[in-house]
Amino acid sequence: MKFVWKSVVAASALLLGGAALAQQGEVVKIVRIDPLTGLMGPVGTNQDKSYKFFAEKFSGKGNPAGVTFEFRTIDNKLSPTESLNALKSALDSGVRYIAQGNGSSVTAALLDAVNKHNERNPGKEVLLLNDASVDPDFTNSKCSYWHFRFDADTSMKMEAITTFMKDKPDIKKVYLLNQNYSHGHQVAKYAKEGLAKKRPDVQVGGEDLHPLAQVRDFAPYIAKIKAAGADTVITGNWGSDLSLLVKAANEAGYEGKFFTYYAGVTGTPSALGQGSAGRVYQASYLHPNMGGQMQQWMNEFKAKYNDDFYTGSIPRIFAMLGAAMAQAKSTDPLKVAAALEGLKVTTYNGEIEMRRLDHQLQQPLYISVWQKTDAKHSYSPENTGMTFVSQVEYPNYVSSTPTSCQMKRPGK
Repeated sequence: MKFVWKSVVAASALLLGGAALAQQGEVVKIVRIDPLTGLMGPVGTNQDKSYKFFAEKFSGKGNPAGVTFEFRTIDNKLSPTESLNALKSALDSGVRYIAQGNGSSVTAALLDAVNKHNERNPGKEVLLLNDASVDPDFTNSKCSYWHFRFDADTSMKMEAITTFMKDKPDIKKVYLLNQNYSHGHQVAKYAKEGLAKKRPDVQVGGEDLHPLAQVRDFAPYIAKIKAAGADTVITGNWGSDLSLLVKAANEAGYEGKFFTYYAGVTGTPSALGQGSAGRVYQASYLHPNMGGQMQQWMNEFKAKYNDDFYTGSIPRIFAMLGAAMAQAKSTDPLKVAAALEGLKVTTYNGEIEMRRLDHQLQQPLYISVWQKTDAKHSYSPENTGMTFVSQVEYPNYVSSTPTSCQMKRPGK
C-alpha cells in the first residue's frame, strides 16, 4: 500500500507497534445508501464493488490502525424516503459510518437525519462519508461537523473547467444542460460565474434543466442545442442521463464539445464510442492512465470484476479513516471526526487534505479528453478502444475554492 500518512501520531503508532493501537483488530462497519436498481443502478452497483474491493485492500495491515473494514450497500432506489428507511436500518444494526454519493437530494435528507440523530444520541454519533455528492452547499451553508466530502465539489470542478476553457478561443457559445435538482442548478450557476470571470466573451446560448433519471430520449434537447448554434455543452449529468445524452448527440451528428464531470462513469464510455474522439472532456480527480498504484488497482479491478474502477474518492475514504483511527487510537466516530479535521495523506495523485474549516477534501484535479488508445495510454474503459488522456493537472491551490461554512462543533 503506497499511501503515506502525514499524521505524527499515526507514524508513532506504527513505530510503537500493536501495543499503541487500542483499536487494532476492531471491525469497522460501513453501510452505503445508494441505488442498486433503476436507471442509475449500474453506477451504484459498480461503486458497491469498488467499496468491497478497497475494504479488502485497506483492512488489517492495509491501514495504520490495524482495523478490519466491513462493507455493504442498502439500495435506496435514488429516493430520499427510502434512504431514511435505510439509515434507520443501519443505525438499528449498530453501524456508525454511513457512506453515500449519488443524488444531492439524498445527501440533504441523510445529513439532516444524521445531525438530528447525533444531537439526540450523545455517545452514539454517526459520520456521513460523502464520496460523490458535489453540491457546494454541503460544505458551505449546510456544513456539518458530522459530514466529510471526499470528492471535489461543483465549484472546484467548474473552477478547473473554466480555467481550461480560458485558453480555448474556439469556444464561443455554450449551452448549459443539467439535471433538475440542486446539483444541476449548481453546475449551471458556477459555469455562468466562471465564464463571466474568465471568458466574458463567451455567449451562453441556452440553458435547460431536465428531470433526474427519467429522460430516455435526449434528441429534443440536442435539437435545441444545435438550433442555438452552441459549439460547446457544459453538463453535470451522470449515469443514464449522460450516456443517453451523448448517444443522442452522436446520432444527430452534433460535432460540438462536451465538458463533463462524469463521462468515465458506467455506460457513458460505450455511448461515446469513437465518434466523440477529441470532443468530450472530463474534470475529475483521476483518469484511466495515471500509472503507479492507481493503474495497478484499475487493472486488478478489471481482471476481478470485468468492470472499470472510476470512483477515486473510495480509496481515499479508507486511507483517511485508517490514518484518523490510528491518530485517535479509537474507532469512535466522535474521536475519528476530530482526527480527520486537517488530516493530510499522500495518495495516488499527491497530497490531499481534509480542510478543517468545512470538511471539504482539498485535492488535485485533471482535465482529460476522450481519444483512441495508444501505446502510452492503453487502458480502455468498457473495452471501447478509446480512453481519457489528461490534458492538464490543476494542483490543490488552483482547484480550491473558498467556503462560507460556520462550523458548529460538539461542546462549543
